[in-house]
Amino acid sequence: MQYLKPYWFWALLAPLLMMVEVWMDLMQPRLIQTIIDEGIATGSMQVVLNTGLRMIGVAFIGALGGMSCGVFAVLASESYGADMRSALFRKVHSLSFSNMDELETGSLVTRLTNDVTQMQNMIGMMLRMLVRGPMTLIGSLVMAIATAPRLSLLFVVLMPMVLAIITVLITKAFPLFKQVQGKVDRLNTVMQESLMGVRVVKAFVRGDHEEARFGAANEDLRALAVKAIRTVSVGWPLMMITINLGVSAVIWFGGRSVIAGSMQIGQIVAFVNYLLNSLFSLMMVSMLVMSFSQAEASAQRINEVFDAVPDVQNRPDALRTFGPSHVTLSGNGAGRAEGEVVFENVTFAYDGKEHEPVLRDVSFTARPGETVAILGATGAGKSTLVHLIPRFYDVDSGRVTVDGVDVRAMDTDVLRRNVAVALQDPVLFSGTIRDNIRYGRPEAGDEEVEAAAKMAQAHEFITSFPDGYDTELGQRGVNLSGGQKQRVAIARALLVDPAVLILDDSTSSVDVETEAVIQEELERFIKEKGEHPRTTFVIAQRISTVLNADKILVLDDGAIAAEGTHTELMASSPIYREIYDSQLGGGVLSNG
Repeated sequence: MQYLKPYWFWALLAPLLMMVEVWMDLMQPRLIQTIIDEGIATGSMQVVLNTGLRMIGVAFIGALGGMSCGVFAVLASESYGADMRSALFRKVHSLSFSNMDELETGSLVTRLTNDVTQMQNMIGMMLRMLVRGPMTLIGSLVMAIATAPRLSLLFVVLMPMVLAIITVLITKAFPLFKQVQGKVDRLNTVMQESLMGVRVVKAFVRGDHEEARFGAANEDLRALAVKAIRTVSVGWPLMMITINLGVSAVIWFGGRSVIAGSMQIGQIVAFVNYLLNSLFSLMMVSMLVMSFSQAEASAQRINEVFDAVPDVQNRPDALRTFGPSHVTLSGNGAGRAEGEVVFENVTFAYDGKEHEPVLRDVSFTARPGETVAILGATGAGKSTLVHLIPRFYDVDSGRVTVDGVDVRAMDTDVLRRNVAVALQDPVLFSGTIRDNIRYGRPEAGDEEVEAAAKMAQAHEFITSFPDGYDTELGQRGVNLSGGQKQRVAIARALLVDPAVLILDDSTSSVDVETEAVIQEELERFIKEKGEHPRTTFVIAQRISTVLNADKILVLDDGAIAAEGTHTELMASSPIYREIYDSQLGGGVLSNG
Protein backbone atom coordinates (compact mmCIF):
# COMPACT_ATOMS: atom_id res chain seq x y z
CA MET A 1 0.00 0.00 0.00
CA GLN A 2 3.03 2.32 0.31
CA TYR A 3 2.89 2.76 -3.46
CA LEU A 4 -0.62 4.21 -3.19
CA LYS A 5 0.33 6.81 -0.57
CA PRO A 6 1.70 9.41 -3.03
CA TYR A 7 -1.69 9.39 -4.74
CA TRP A 8 -3.78 9.51 -1.57
CA PHE A 9 -5.77 12.52 -2.79
CA TRP A 10 -6.97 10.72 -5.93
CA ALA A 11 -7.48 7.51 -3.95
CA LEU A 12 -9.63 9.41 -1.41
CA LEU A 13 -11.54 11.49 -3.95
CA ALA A 14 -12.60 8.47 -6.05
CA PRO A 15 -14.57 6.73 -3.24
CA LEU A 16 -16.12 10.03 -2.13
CA LEU A 17 -17.41 10.64 -5.65
CA MET A 18 -18.68 7.07 -5.78
CA MET A 19 -20.66 7.77 -2.60
CA VAL A 20 -22.42 10.54 -4.50
CA GLU A 21 -23.39 8.12 -7.28
CA VAL A 22 -24.59 5.47 -4.79
CA TRP A 23 -26.67 7.97 -2.86
CA MET A 24 -28.32 9.17 -6.07
CA ASP A 25 -29.01 5.55 -7.11
CA LEU A 26 -30.66 4.84 -3.74
CA MET A 27 -33.05 7.76 -4.25
CA GLN A 28 -34.38 6.48 -7.60
CA PRO A 29 -36.68 3.66 -6.35
CA ARG A 30 -38.32 6.04 -3.86
CA LEU A 31 -38.97 8.53 -6.66
CA ILE A 32 -40.49 5.73 -8.77
CA GLN A 33 -42.69 4.84 -5.79
CA THR A 34 -43.84 8.46 -5.57
CA ILE A 35 -44.69 8.56 -9.29
CA ILE A 36 -46.77 5.35 -9.03
CA ASP A 37 -48.52 5.83 -5.69
CA GLU A 38 -48.93 9.63 -5.60
CA GLY A 39 -48.97 10.48 -9.29
CA ILE A 40 -50.44 7.67 -11.43
CA ALA A 41 -52.72 6.23 -8.72
CA THR A 42 -54.29 9.66 -8.05
CA GLY A 43 -54.14 10.89 -11.66
CA SER A 44 -51.87 13.82 -10.78
CA MET A 45 -49.72 14.56 -13.82
CA GLN A 46 -48.05 17.42 -11.93
CA VAL A 47 -46.57 14.92 -9.44
CA VAL A 48 -45.45 12.68 -12.31
CA LEU A 49 -43.73 15.55 -14.16
CA ASN A 50 -42.12 17.11 -11.10
CA THR A 51 -40.85 13.76 -9.80
CA GLY A 52 -39.69 12.75 -13.29
CA LEU A 53 -37.60 15.94 -13.53
CA ARG A 54 -36.13 15.20 -10.11
CA MET A 55 -35.23 11.70 -11.33
CA ILE A 56 -33.41 13.17 -14.35
CA GLY A 57 -31.50 15.60 -12.11
CA VAL A 58 -30.60 12.84 -9.63
CA ALA A 59 -29.45 10.57 -12.50
CA PHE A 60 -27.27 13.36 -13.94
CA ILE A 61 -25.60 14.06 -10.58
CA GLY A 62 -25.04 10.32 -10.07
CA ALA A 63 -23.53 9.90 -13.54
CA LEU A 64 -21.21 12.85 -12.98
CA GLY A 65 -20.06 11.36 -9.68
CA GLY A 66 -19.54 7.91 -11.24
CA MET A 67 -17.55 9.21 -14.21
CA SER A 68 -15.37 11.41 -12.00
CA CYS A 69 -14.77 8.46 -9.69
CA GLY A 70 -13.63 6.39 -12.68
CA VAL A 71 -11.18 9.09 -13.81
CA PHE A 72 -9.53 9.46 -10.40
CA ALA A 73 -9.50 5.69 -9.79
CA VAL A 74 -7.63 5.19 -13.08
CA LEU A 75 -5.16 7.97 -12.25
CA ALA A 76 -4.43 6.41 -8.84
CA SER A 77 -4.26 2.77 -9.98
CA GLU A 78 -2.14 3.40 -13.09
CA SER A 79 0.31 5.56 -11.13
CA TYR A 80 0.40 2.92 -8.40
CA GLY A 81 1.20 0.21 -10.96
CA ALA A 82 3.92 2.29 -12.64
CA ASP A 83 5.64 3.00 -9.32
CA MET A 84 5.48 -0.65 -8.28
CA ARG A 85 6.98 -1.81 -11.59
CA SER A 86 9.81 0.71 -11.18
CA ALA A 87 10.44 -0.44 -7.60
CA LEU A 88 10.45 -4.09 -8.69
CA PHE A 89 12.88 -3.31 -11.50
CA ARG A 90 15.21 -1.51 -9.07
CA LYS A 91 14.93 -4.41 -6.63
CA VAL A 92 15.82 -6.96 -9.31
CA HIS A 93 18.94 -4.96 -10.17
CA SER A 94 19.92 -4.85 -6.49
CA LEU A 95 19.82 -8.65 -6.17
CA SER A 96 22.96 -10.76 -6.17
CA PHE A 97 23.85 -13.25 -8.87
CA SER A 98 22.82 -16.08 -6.54
CA ASN A 99 19.36 -14.54 -6.08
CA MET A 100 19.02 -14.24 -9.84
CA ASP A 101 20.02 -17.88 -10.19
CA GLU A 102 17.06 -18.83 -7.97
CA LEU A 103 14.52 -16.50 -9.60
CA GLU A 104 14.13 -17.49 -13.25
CA THR A 105 14.06 -14.71 -15.82
CA GLY A 106 10.68 -15.85 -17.19
CA SER A 107 9.21 -15.70 -13.70
CA LEU A 108 10.60 -12.21 -13.10
CA VAL A 109 9.08 -10.98 -16.38
CA THR A 110 5.68 -12.34 -15.31
CA ARG A 111 5.94 -10.66 -11.92
CA LEU A 112 6.92 -7.32 -13.45
CA THR A 113 4.06 -7.43 -15.95
CA ASN A 114 1.16 -9.80 -15.29
CA ASP A 115 1.33 -9.77 -11.48
CA VAL A 116 1.67 -5.99 -11.24
CA THR A 117 -1.26 -5.64 -13.65
CA GLN A 118 -3.37 -7.87 -11.39
CA MET A 119 -2.55 -5.62 -8.42
CA GLN A 120 -3.19 -2.50 -10.46
CA ASN A 121 -6.59 -3.77 -11.60
CA MET A 122 -7.49 -4.70 -8.05
CA ILE A 123 -6.66 -1.20 -6.80
CA GLY A 124 -8.75 0.36 -9.58
CA MET A 125 -11.67 -1.96 -8.82
CA MET A 126 -11.33 -1.38 -5.09
CA LEU A 127 -11.48 2.40 -5.43
CA ARG A 128 -14.72 2.09 -7.42
CA MET A 129 -16.42 -0.92 -5.87
CA LEU A 130 -15.18 -0.97 -2.28
CA VAL A 131 -17.53 1.93 -1.57
CA ARG A 132 -20.23 1.16 -4.12
CA GLY A 133 -20.74 -2.49 -3.15
CA PRO A 134 -21.02 -2.25 0.66
CA MET A 135 -22.74 1.15 0.64
CA THR A 136 -25.31 0.00 -1.93
CA LEU A 137 -25.86 -3.19 0.06
CA ILE A 138 -26.35 -1.42 3.39
CA GLY A 139 -28.30 1.48 1.89
CA SER A 140 -30.62 -0.85 -0.05
CA LEU A 141 -31.30 -2.95 3.06
CA VAL A 142 -32.13 0.14 5.10
CA MET A 143 -34.35 1.59 2.36
CA ALA A 144 -36.05 -1.78 1.76
CA ILE A 145 -36.88 -2.14 5.44
CA ALA A 146 -38.18 1.43 5.53
CA THR A 147 -40.28 0.78 2.38
CA ALA A 148 -41.83 -2.60 3.33
CA PRO A 149 -40.82 -3.94 6.77
CA ARG A 150 -42.80 -7.19 6.44
CA LEU A 151 -41.29 -8.15 3.07
CA SER A 152 -37.80 -7.45 4.46
CA LEU A 153 -37.95 -10.80 6.24
CA LEU A 154 -37.06 -12.34 2.84
CA PHE A 155 -33.51 -11.03 3.28
CA VAL A 156 -33.06 -13.42 6.21
CA VAL A 157 -33.46 -16.32 3.76
CA LEU A 158 -31.83 -14.91 0.63
CA MET A 159 -28.65 -13.38 2.11
CA PRO A 160 -27.27 -16.61 3.66
CA MET A 161 -27.90 -18.46 0.39
CA VAL A 162 -25.92 -15.92 -1.67
CA LEU A 163 -23.15 -15.74 0.96
CA ALA A 164 -22.81 -19.52 0.99
CA ILE A 165 -22.38 -19.60 -2.81
CA ILE A 166 -19.78 -16.81 -2.66
CA THR A 167 -17.83 -18.54 0.13
CA VAL A 168 -17.63 -21.82 -1.79
CA LEU A 169 -16.52 -20.00 -4.95
CA ILE A 170 -13.74 -18.11 -3.19
CA THR A 171 -12.51 -21.21 -1.35
CA LYS A 172 -12.25 -23.22 -4.55
CA ALA A 173 -11.14 -20.51 -6.97
CA PHE A 174 -8.31 -18.84 -5.03
CA PRO A 175 -5.89 -21.83 -5.13
CA LEU A 176 -6.61 -22.27 -8.84
CA PHE A 177 -5.80 -18.65 -9.70
CA LYS A 178 -2.53 -18.97 -7.78
CA GLN A 179 -1.64 -22.04 -9.85
CA VAL A 180 -2.53 -20.16 -13.05
CA GLN A 181 0.21 -17.61 -12.31
CA GLY A 182 2.70 -20.46 -11.97
CA LYS A 183 1.63 -21.81 -15.37
CA VAL A 184 2.13 -18.32 -16.88
CA ASP A 185 5.66 -18.40 -15.45
CA ARG A 186 6.34 -21.74 -17.12
CA LEU A 187 4.94 -20.53 -20.45
CA ASN A 188 7.11 -17.39 -20.38
CA THR A 189 10.21 -19.44 -19.52
CA VAL A 190 9.66 -21.87 -22.41
CA MET A 191 8.94 -19.00 -24.81
CA GLN A 192 12.02 -17.05 -23.72
CA GLU A 193 14.32 -20.07 -24.00
CA SER A 194 13.01 -20.92 -27.45
CA LEU A 195 13.25 -17.37 -28.81
CA MET A 196 16.73 -16.77 -27.40
CA GLY A 197 17.92 -20.09 -28.79
CA VAL A 198 16.14 -19.82 -32.13
CA ARG A 199 19.40 -20.26 -34.06
CA VAL A 200 20.13 -23.53 -32.26
CA VAL A 201 16.55 -24.67 -32.85
CA LYS A 202 16.86 -24.05 -36.57
CA ALA A 203 20.37 -25.50 -36.79
CA PHE A 204 19.23 -28.80 -35.28
CA VAL A 205 15.82 -28.75 -37.01
CA ARG A 206 14.03 -28.90 -33.66
CA GLY A 207 11.20 -26.55 -34.50
CA ASP A 208 8.61 -29.30 -34.07
CA HIS A 209 10.05 -30.19 -30.67
CA GLU A 210 9.93 -26.57 -29.47
CA GLU A 211 6.38 -26.15 -30.80
CA ALA A 212 5.38 -29.28 -28.90
CA ARG A 213 7.09 -28.03 -25.72
CA PHE A 214 5.42 -24.65 -26.00
CA GLY A 215 2.11 -26.32 -26.89
CA ALA A 216 2.28 -28.48 -23.75
CA ALA A 217 2.93 -25.45 -21.53
CA ASN A 218 0.24 -23.48 -23.35
CA GLU A 219 -2.28 -26.30 -22.95
CA ASP A 220 -1.49 -26.62 -19.24
CA LEU A 221 -2.21 -22.91 -18.82
CA ARG A 222 -5.39 -23.09 -20.91
CA ALA A 223 -6.75 -26.11 -19.04
CA LEU A 224 -6.08 -24.62 -15.60
CA ALA A 225 -7.41 -21.18 -16.59
CA VAL A 226 -10.61 -22.78 -17.96
CA LYS A 227 -10.99 -24.75 -14.74
CA ALA A 228 -10.56 -21.62 -12.62
CA ILE A 229 -12.95 -19.50 -14.70
CA ARG A 230 -15.47 -22.37 -14.92
CA THR A 231 -15.44 -22.63 -11.13
CA VAL A 232 -16.30 -18.94 -10.90
CA SER A 233 -18.81 -19.10 -13.76
CA VAL A 234 -20.88 -21.82 -12.08
CA GLY A 235 -21.62 -19.44 -9.22
CA TRP A 236 -23.29 -16.72 -11.29
CA PRO A 237 -26.27 -18.82 -12.48
CA LEU A 238 -26.78 -20.07 -8.92
CA MET A 239 -26.85 -16.52 -7.60
CA MET A 240 -29.20 -15.38 -10.39
CA ILE A 241 -31.56 -18.23 -9.55
CA THR A 242 -31.52 -17.11 -5.91
CA ILE A 243 -32.23 -13.50 -6.92
CA ASN A 244 -35.07 -14.49 -9.23
CA LEU A 245 -36.59 -16.63 -6.50
CA GLY A 246 -36.43 -13.59 -4.22
CA VAL A 247 -38.14 -11.37 -6.79
CA SER A 248 -40.85 -14.01 -7.35
CA ALA A 249 -41.43 -14.22 -3.59
CA VAL A 250 -41.73 -10.41 -3.32
CA ILE A 251 -44.27 -10.30 -6.17
CA TRP A 252 -46.27 -13.19 -4.66
CA PHE A 253 -46.44 -11.94 -1.07
CA GLY A 254 -46.51 -8.26 -2.06
CA GLY A 255 -49.31 -8.87 -4.57
CA ARG A 256 -51.43 -10.55 -1.89
CA SER A 257 -50.83 -7.53 0.36
CA VAL A 258 -51.87 -5.12 -2.40
CA ILE A 259 -55.08 -7.12 -2.95
CA ALA A 260 -55.69 -7.01 0.79
CA GLY A 261 -55.18 -3.23 0.76
CA SER A 262 -52.23 -3.22 3.21
CA MET A 263 -49.63 -2.20 0.61
CA GLN A 264 -49.46 -0.10 -2.53
CA ILE A 265 -48.07 -1.06 -5.95
CA GLY A 266 -45.36 1.62 -5.75
CA GLN A 267 -44.05 0.06 -2.55
CA ILE A 268 -43.72 -3.32 -4.28
CA VAL A 269 -41.85 -1.79 -7.24
CA ALA A 270 -39.54 0.16 -4.95
CA PHE A 271 -38.91 -2.89 -2.76
CA VAL A 272 -38.07 -5.07 -5.80
CA ASN A 273 -35.55 -2.42 -6.90
CA TYR A 274 -33.93 -2.34 -3.45
CA LEU A 275 -33.89 -6.14 -3.32
CA LEU A 276 -32.15 -6.35 -6.70
CA ASN A 277 -29.71 -3.59 -5.71
CA SER A 278 -28.82 -5.31 -2.46
CA LEU A 279 -28.30 -8.76 -3.98
CA PHE A 280 -26.41 -7.42 -6.99
CA SER A 281 -24.23 -5.34 -4.69
CA LEU A 282 -23.51 -8.53 -2.72
CA MET A 283 -22.43 -10.12 -6.00
CA MET A 284 -20.33 -7.02 -6.64
CA VAL A 285 -18.65 -7.48 -3.27
CA SER A 286 -18.01 -11.11 -4.18
CA MET A 287 -16.35 -9.98 -7.43
CA LEU A 288 -14.21 -7.61 -5.40
CA VAL A 289 -13.25 -10.41 -3.03
CA MET A 290 -12.50 -12.67 -6.01
CA SER A 291 -10.34 -9.96 -7.57
CA PHE A 292 -8.65 -9.50 -4.23
CA SER A 293 -7.98 -13.25 -4.07
CA GLN A 294 -6.33 -13.18 -7.50
CA ALA A 295 -4.37 -10.08 -6.54
CA GLU A 296 -3.31 -11.72 -3.28
CA ALA A 297 -1.67 -14.53 -5.24
CA SER A 298 0.14 -11.91 -7.33
CA ALA A 299 1.04 -9.90 -4.22
CA GLN A 300 2.67 -12.97 -2.66
CA ARG A 301 4.78 -13.47 -5.78
CA ILE A 302 5.72 -9.78 -5.91
CA ASN A 303 6.65 -9.86 -2.23
CA GLU A 304 8.94 -12.81 -2.88
CA VAL A 305 11.03 -10.42 -4.97
CA PHE A 306 10.73 -7.49 -2.54
CA ASP A 307 11.56 -9.75 0.42
CA ALA A 308 14.55 -11.36 -1.29
CA VAL A 309 17.69 -10.41 0.62
CA PRO A 310 20.74 -9.94 -1.62
CA ASP A 311 23.48 -12.37 -0.61
CA VAL A 312 26.05 -9.72 -1.53
CA GLN A 313 25.41 -6.52 0.45
CA ASN A 314 27.46 -3.53 1.49
CA ARG A 315 28.39 -3.40 5.14
CA PRO A 316 27.28 -0.28 7.06
CA ASP A 317 30.94 0.75 7.33
CA ALA A 318 31.86 -0.21 3.74
CA LEU A 319 34.94 1.59 2.42
CA ARG A 320 34.19 4.00 -0.40
CA THR A 321 37.76 4.65 -1.52
CA PHE A 322 40.96 2.69 -1.98
CA GLY A 323 42.97 5.38 -0.25
CA PRO A 324 44.03 9.04 -0.60
CA SER A 325 47.29 8.11 -2.29
CA HIS A 326 45.50 6.58 -5.25
CA VAL A 327 44.39 8.33 -8.40
CA THR A 328 40.77 9.51 -8.43
CA LEU A 329 38.57 7.76 -10.96
CA SER A 330 36.94 10.19 -13.37
CA GLY A 331 33.29 10.91 -12.81
CA ASN A 332 32.73 9.13 -9.50
CA GLY A 333 35.14 10.55 -6.95
CA ALA A 334 36.21 7.12 -5.69
CA GLY A 335 39.86 6.21 -5.26
CA ARG A 336 41.53 4.12 -7.93
CA ALA A 337 42.97 0.78 -6.87
CA GLU A 338 46.57 -0.13 -7.60
CA GLY A 339 45.38 -3.56 -8.68
CA GLU A 340 46.97 -6.12 -6.34
CA VAL A 341 44.61 -9.10 -6.12
CA VAL A 342 45.16 -11.85 -3.54
CA PHE A 343 43.22 -15.07 -3.02
CA GLU A 344 43.74 -16.53 0.46
CA ASN A 345 42.54 -20.11 0.93
CA VAL A 346 39.33 -19.44 -1.00
CA THR A 347 36.62 -22.12 -1.08
CA PHE A 348 33.32 -21.52 -2.84
CA ALA A 349 30.16 -23.47 -3.74
CA TYR A 350 27.21 -21.97 -5.65
CA ASP A 351 24.55 -23.51 -3.41
CA GLY A 352 26.23 -23.09 -0.06
CA LYS A 353 28.63 -25.11 2.04
CA GLU A 354 26.44 -28.21 2.01
CA HIS A 355 27.10 -28.71 -1.72
CA GLU A 356 30.23 -29.73 -3.60
CA PRO A 357 32.67 -26.77 -3.80
CA VAL A 358 33.51 -25.33 -7.20
CA LEU A 359 36.76 -23.87 -5.85
CA ARG A 360 38.86 -25.52 -3.15
CA ASP A 361 41.47 -23.77 -1.02
CA VAL A 362 42.65 -21.46 -3.83
CA SER A 363 45.57 -19.17 -2.96
CA PHE A 364 47.66 -16.92 -5.23
CA THR A 365 48.78 -13.31 -5.67
CA ALA A 366 48.44 -11.08 -8.73
CA ARG A 367 50.64 -8.00 -8.39
CA PRO A 368 49.80 -4.63 -9.93
CA GLY A 369 50.40 -4.65 -13.65
CA GLU A 370 50.75 -8.43 -13.97
CA THR A 371 48.92 -10.57 -16.48
CA VAL A 372 47.56 -13.75 -14.91
CA ALA A 373 46.33 -16.46 -17.26
CA ILE A 374 43.93 -19.17 -16.10
CA LEU A 375 43.77 -22.52 -17.86
CA GLY A 376 41.77 -25.65 -17.12
CA ALA A 377 39.19 -28.05 -18.39
CA THR A 378 35.53 -27.10 -18.73
CA GLY A 379 34.00 -26.95 -15.25
CA ALA A 380 37.34 -26.48 -13.51
CA GLY A 381 36.11 -23.19 -11.96
CA LYS A 382 37.92 -20.62 -14.14
CA SER A 383 35.00 -18.21 -14.60
CA THR A 384 33.88 -18.72 -11.01
CA LEU A 385 37.32 -17.65 -9.79
CA VAL A 386 37.32 -14.32 -11.62
CA HIS A 387 33.67 -13.64 -10.66
CA LEU A 388 34.77 -13.50 -7.02
CA ILE A 389 37.04 -10.49 -7.68
CA PRO A 390 34.23 -7.95 -8.42
CA ARG A 391 32.22 -9.75 -5.73
CA PHE A 392 29.51 -11.17 -7.94
CA TYR A 393 29.47 -13.91 -5.29
CA ASP A 394 30.86 -14.10 -1.76
CA VAL A 395 33.36 -16.77 -0.80
CA ASP A 396 32.32 -19.53 1.64
CA SER A 397 35.71 -19.49 3.36
CA GLY A 398 38.96 -17.63 2.96
CA ARG A 399 39.03 -14.17 1.43
CA VAL A 400 39.71 -12.19 -1.74
CA THR A 401 41.54 -8.88 -1.33
CA VAL A 402 42.25 -5.96 -3.64
CA ASP A 403 45.13 -3.77 -2.47
CA GLY A 404 45.04 -5.64 0.83
CA VAL A 405 41.36 -4.84 1.46
CA ASP A 406 38.84 -7.68 1.71
CA VAL A 407 36.37 -7.14 -1.15
CA ARG A 408 33.55 -7.76 1.34
CA ALA A 409 34.64 -4.61 3.20
CA MET A 410 34.45 -2.46 0.07
CA ASP A 411 31.45 -0.63 -1.32
CA THR A 412 30.47 -2.77 -4.32
CA ASP A 413 30.04 0.25 -6.63
CA VAL A 414 33.56 1.49 -5.84
CA LEU A 415 35.01 -2.01 -6.18
CA ARG A 416 33.32 -2.70 -9.52
CA ARG A 417 34.33 0.67 -10.96
CA ASN A 418 37.88 -0.59 -10.59
CA VAL A 419 37.14 -3.90 -12.31
CA ALA A 420 36.03 -4.37 -15.92
CA VAL A 421 34.86 -7.67 -17.40
CA ALA A 422 34.64 -8.85 -21.01
CA LEU A 423 32.76 -12.14 -21.24
CA GLN A 424 32.84 -14.99 -23.73
CA ASP A 425 29.13 -14.47 -24.41
CA PRO A 426 28.96 -10.66 -24.53
CA VAL A 427 25.74 -8.87 -23.69
CA LEU A 428 24.98 -5.88 -25.88
CA PHE A 429 21.99 -3.59 -25.58
CA SER A 430 19.71 -2.10 -28.19
CA GLY A 431 21.09 1.30 -29.15
CA THR A 432 24.12 2.53 -31.05
CA ILE A 433 27.54 0.86 -31.09
CA ARG A 434 28.93 4.07 -29.56
CA ASP A 435 26.53 3.86 -26.61
CA ASN A 436 27.39 0.20 -26.05
CA ILE A 437 31.14 0.90 -25.97
CA ARG A 438 30.77 3.73 -23.48
CA TYR A 439 28.21 1.88 -21.38
CA GLY A 440 30.61 1.86 -18.40
CA ARG A 441 31.70 5.49 -18.96
CA PRO A 442 28.80 7.46 -20.44
CA GLU A 443 30.82 10.68 -20.27
CA ALA A 444 33.61 9.34 -22.52
CA GLY A 445 34.34 11.38 -25.62
CA ASP A 446 34.24 10.15 -29.20
CA GLU A 447 38.05 10.03 -29.45
CA GLU A 448 38.27 7.80 -26.37
CA VAL A 449 35.57 5.51 -27.78
CA GLU A 450 37.43 5.17 -31.07
CA ALA A 451 40.76 4.56 -29.31
CA ALA A 452 39.22 1.70 -27.30
CA ALA A 453 37.63 0.27 -30.43
CA LYS A 454 40.97 0.39 -32.27
CA MET A 455 42.69 -1.52 -29.46
CA ALA A 456 39.93 -4.15 -29.62
CA GLN A 457 40.28 -4.32 -33.43
CA ALA A 458 36.66 -3.20 -33.78
CA HIS A 459 37.22 0.18 -35.44
CA GLU A 460 37.63 -1.23 -38.95
CA PHE A 461 34.38 -3.20 -39.08
CA ILE A 462 32.46 -0.44 -37.27
CA THR A 463 33.49 2.20 -39.80
CA SER A 464 32.51 -0.16 -42.63
CA PHE A 465 28.86 0.30 -41.64
CA PRO A 466 27.03 3.21 -43.31
CA ASP A 467 26.32 4.85 -39.94
CA GLY A 468 29.65 3.89 -38.34
CA TYR A 469 29.59 4.23 -34.57
CA ASP A 470 25.99 5.43 -34.74
CA THR A 471 24.83 2.09 -36.18
CA GLU A 472 21.77 0.91 -34.28
CA LEU A 473 22.12 -2.57 -32.79
CA GLY A 474 19.20 -4.97 -32.51
CA GLN A 475 18.31 -6.83 -29.33
CA ARG A 476 21.50 -8.37 -27.83
CA GLY A 477 23.44 -7.09 -30.84
CA VAL A 478 21.76 -9.52 -33.20
CA ASN A 479 23.02 -7.72 -36.30
CA LEU A 480 26.69 -8.36 -35.37
CA SER A 481 28.64 -11.59 -35.68
CA GLY A 482 29.92 -13.39 -32.59
CA GLY A 483 33.47 -12.10 -33.09
CA GLN A 484 32.25 -8.54 -33.69
CA LYS A 485 30.19 -8.60 -30.50
CA GLN A 486 33.19 -9.84 -28.53
CA ARG A 487 35.38 -7.03 -29.88
CA VAL A 488 32.76 -4.41 -28.96
CA ALA A 489 32.61 -5.94 -25.45
CA ILE A 490 36.42 -5.78 -25.15
CA ALA A 491 36.35 -2.13 -26.25
CA ARG A 492 33.69 -1.44 -23.60
CA ALA A 493 35.93 -2.96 -20.91
CA LEU A 494 39.05 -1.11 -22.09
CA LEU A 495 37.29 2.27 -22.18
CA VAL A 496 36.65 2.06 -18.42
CA ASP A 497 40.47 2.01 -17.96
CA PRO A 498 40.14 -0.31 -14.94
CA ALA A 499 42.73 -1.24 -12.36
CA VAL A 500 41.72 -4.89 -12.84
CA LEU A 501 40.77 -6.16 -16.29
CA ILE A 502 39.10 -9.56 -16.67
CA LEU A 503 38.97 -11.19 -20.11
CA ASP A 504 36.85 -14.31 -19.73
CA ASP A 505 37.57 -16.21 -22.94
CA SER A 506 36.59 -12.97 -24.65
CA THR A 507 38.27 -13.75 -28.00
CA SER A 508 36.93 -17.27 -28.49
CA SER A 509 34.89 -16.22 -31.55
CA VAL A 510 37.69 -14.17 -33.12
CA ASP A 511 39.98 -15.61 -35.79
CA VAL A 512 43.58 -16.39 -34.80
CA GLU A 513 45.09 -13.55 -36.83
CA THR A 514 42.79 -10.91 -35.37
CA GLU A 515 43.27 -12.36 -31.90
CA ALA A 516 47.04 -12.00 -32.25
CA VAL A 517 46.67 -8.30 -33.11
CA ILE A 518 44.25 -7.82 -30.19
CA GLN A 519 46.77 -9.49 -27.87
CA GLU A 520 49.51 -7.11 -29.02
CA GLU A 521 47.27 -4.09 -28.39
CA LEU A 522 46.17 -5.45 -25.01
CA GLU A 523 49.76 -6.14 -23.99
CA ARG A 524 50.68 -2.55 -24.81
CA PHE A 525 47.60 -1.30 -22.93
CA ILE A 526 48.33 -3.52 -19.93
CA LYS A 527 52.03 -2.71 -19.72
CA GLU A 528 51.46 1.06 -19.71
CA LYS A 529 51.98 1.17 -15.98
CA GLY A 530 53.03 4.59 -14.78
CA GLU A 531 50.37 5.85 -12.41
CA HIS A 532 47.79 3.48 -13.89
CA PRO A 533 48.88 -0.14 -13.37
CA ARG A 534 46.47 -2.67 -14.82
CA THR A 535 46.26 -6.17 -13.45
CA THR A 536 44.78 -8.49 -16.07
CA PHE A 537 43.18 -11.90 -15.75
CA VAL A 538 42.90 -13.85 -18.98
CA ILE A 539 40.83 -17.02 -19.37
CA ALA A 540 41.47 -18.69 -22.70
CA GLN A 541 41.00 -22.00 -24.44
CA ARG A 542 43.90 -21.31 -26.84
CA ILE A 543 47.20 -21.77 -25.07
CA SER A 544 48.84 -19.44 -27.58
CA THR A 545 46.84 -16.63 -25.98
CA VAL A 546 48.53 -17.03 -22.59
CA LEU A 547 52.13 -17.98 -23.39
CA ASN A 548 53.49 -14.51 -22.56
CA ALA A 549 51.53 -14.12 -19.29
CA ASP A 550 53.49 -13.16 -16.18
CA LYS A 551 51.78 -15.99 -14.32
CA ILE A 552 49.74 -18.96 -15.46
CA LEU A 553 47.33 -20.80 -13.12
CA VAL A 554 46.30 -24.30 -14.08
CA LEU A 555 42.99 -25.25 -12.44
CA ASP A 556 41.97 -28.87 -11.99
CA ASP A 557 38.72 -29.81 -10.23
CA GLY A 558 38.51 -26.42 -8.51
CA ALA A 559 42.06 -26.39 -7.14
CA ILE A 560 45.31 -24.88 -8.43
CA ALA A 561 47.24 -27.79 -9.88
CA ALA A 562 50.17 -25.67 -11.07
CA GLU A 563 51.38 -22.07 -11.07
CA GLY A 564 54.19 -20.33 -12.89
CA THR A 565 55.37 -18.96 -16.22
CA HIS A 566 55.15 -20.92 -19.46
CA THR A 567 58.79 -22.03 -19.18
CA GLU A 568 58.40 -23.06 -15.54
CA LEU A 569 55.22 -25.02 -16.19
CA MET A 570 56.64 -26.82 -19.20
CA ALA A 571 59.34 -28.11 -16.89
CA SER A 572 57.22 -28.89 -13.83
CA SER A 573 53.51 -29.49 -14.75
CA PRO A 574 52.37 -32.62 -16.61
CA ILE A 575 48.87 -31.15 -16.96
CA TYR A 576 50.18 -27.97 -18.60
CA ARG A 577 52.45 -29.95 -20.92
CA GLU A 578 49.47 -32.09 -21.92
CA ILE A 579 47.42 -28.99 -22.79
CA TYR A 580 50.37 -27.51 -24.69
CA ASP A 581 51.07 -30.69 -26.65
CA SER A 582 47.39 -31.18 -27.53
CA GLN A 583 47.28 -27.72 -29.16
CA LEU A 584 50.82 -26.88 -30.24
CA GLY A 585 52.69 -30.14 -29.98
CA GLY A 586 55.13 -30.84 -32.80
CA GLY A 587 55.25 -27.18 -33.78
CA VAL A 588 57.89 -24.56 -33.10
CA LEU A 589 56.60 -21.41 -31.40
CA SER A 590 58.65 -18.46 -30.29
CA ASN A 591 57.77 -16.88 -26.96
CA GLY A 592 58.36 -13.52 -28.59
